[in-house]
Amino acid sequence: MNNIRAIQKLNQRELEEGITPEGSWHTDYRDTAFINIGGLPFELSEGDIITLFSQFGEPVWIKLARDKETGKSRGFCWLKYEDQRSTDLAVDNLGGATIMGRVLRVDHTRYKPRDDEDMRDNTMGEPPIEEDDKVRTRRRARSESESESESEDERPLLPEEIALAKLIKDLDDDDPMKASMVKKKQEDVDVAVRKYEKARRKEKKEKHRSRRDRRDDSRDRDRDRERRKLKDRNDHAEDRDRERRHHHRSEGRRTPEDKERRRNRDSDGEDGDRRHTARYRGSSKDRHNGKERDSPDRRRRRHSSTEDEHRRSRQRNHSPKKDDKHH
Repeated sequence: MNNIRAIQKLNQRELEEGITPEGSWHTDYRDTAFINIGGLPFELSEGDIITLFSQFGEPVWIKLARDKETGKSRGFCWLKYEDQRSTDLAVDNLGGATIMGRVLRVDHTRYKPRDDEDMRDNTMGEPPIEEDDKVRTRRRARSESESESESEDERPLLPEEIALAKLIKDLDDDDPMKASMVKKKQEDVDVAVRKYEKARRKEKKEKHRSRRDRRDDSRDRDRDRERRKLKDRNDHAEDRDRERRHHHRSEGRRTPEDKERRRNRDSDGEDGDRRHTARYRGSSKDRHNGKERDSPDRRRRRHSSTEDEHRRSRQRNHSPKKDDKHH
């Protein structure tokens, strides 16, 4: 009510002093075609408001604040005219007007739309959804499902706002203290809304920071895993080089006879192994049959006995016979 009276006094003074439109207080809002409308009857819809305010210009956009849960009107809205000069007429003529027992509060405002808010003409119903708008709508719905929006019409009602609505409903319009009480309660609502939005922004930053920390941890784990794999490959390559160098040094220390023996052994391959196994098995069979291999002493003894036998045989053959002696 105080705001309405202040606007009426300004308009009356301009009329009395003959101030031109260029010097009017309305020129401070030449950069905006938005107006804020309060004190609306809760029964009015967007179409009713457009019909009421279209007598001073062509509305091109409207946003009626509604309760998120019930969808009922909250008694205030924002409206945009096609021509900014229409806002001056609406403020001067409808500010303080009584509609269905309620006094309208109309004033200039600089409305700041959200980044994803559609500002196309919606006075003839919702604008058609194009393909890009469908993608944008799905993205917006997904983001809203993750965290509540900070806008006034999508967040839950605060206790201060409920108390304000109850106060406006209970107090009589003729009560001279109603305007001051509503203004005081509105200030409390503004403070509560700012605190709520600040808390929501802080919570959103915390969530963003936690997601970023998780992504950083994941990147660190991936880097550590790649670093370990690279280290294992390098260690394996160093082991192969060390074995190769050791093999070359061992080859250099071998004598020609060792190298020749190794080449022969490698060339024999499995045949040499089989011959060695057969020879070993044969000797084992001879030992099993009682034919043990001769030791050097046994071979010498056998050889000596063989020579003695041979010597005695020659002596017998060359000795003179008894008959020859007799002759």
